[in-house]
Amino acid sequence: MDSNYEKGLDREAPYSHVIQGIFPIIYIIIWLLDSIILNLSTILNTYIPSYIRIILFGIVILISIIIGYLSHKQLFHDNEPSNVLITHGILGYIRNPLYLSILLLYLALLFLSISLISTCLFILIFLIYNWMVNCEERILEDIFGEQYREYKKKVPKWIPKLI
Repeated sequence: MDSNYEKGLDREAPYSHVIQGIFPIIYIIIWLLDSIILNLSTILNTYIPSYIRIILFGIVILISIIIGYLSHKQLFHDNEPSNVLITHGILGYIRNPLYLSILLLYLALLFLSISLISTCLFILIFLIYNWMVNCEERILEDIFGEQYREYKKKVPKWIPKLI
């Protein structure tokens, strides 16, 4: 194993910290502008009652918190990246639980006020996260080889395997 990989360096997609720091700010600003101030693309809010949107928001936030907590606890309990492929716990159900948790936070806000502009931005954010995951999975294939390729065949990338 390469020493950079053992130290946890070069295991992330390029600029992933910048992306994860800037996109929430941009998304929240655009969501607030459209959902609360300008109401440019919130036409669906008139057809979907607010109590349904609030319930969806609460459910998705709760799922996001649970997935984020479980994955963070499993991945970062040693404060060091693992030198072995972790395939148990939540990572036995989904390959990218932390990224899914983050995407669910965006989705929860989207449910709270169905802004079509925010929906387009969410799709863009999802595509960028998918690109980051693809980059990181290539790195993990370099590190763990066939073991990771077999893991990819068994465990889905985005939608958790429930059985």
